[in-house]
Amino acid sequence: MITIYSTRTCGFCHAAKQYLSGLKVPYEEVKVDEIPGGAQKLIEKSGQLGVPVIDFDGEVIIGFNRPHLDLLLREKKLI
Repeated sequence: MITIYSTRTCGFCHAAKQYLSGLKVPYEEVKVDEIPGGAQKLIEKSGQLGVPVIDFDGEVIIGFNRPHLDLLLREKKLI
């Protein structure tokens, strides 16, 4: 399962979601700026407040690190 922690105004968040959608890879989105305690959840997950944070089956990717994301997608045979 892929979860993207994002905010409404984050360009890299939009790019990551667009990339996965283009590959038809399902993901869940958590908009940390729209939920109570969202920032705290993000800090607990990643140790920082920056977005996007992508949780790919428990492996946390900080930012839209496409090479790392592609590696995990290939390992899981999603691309």
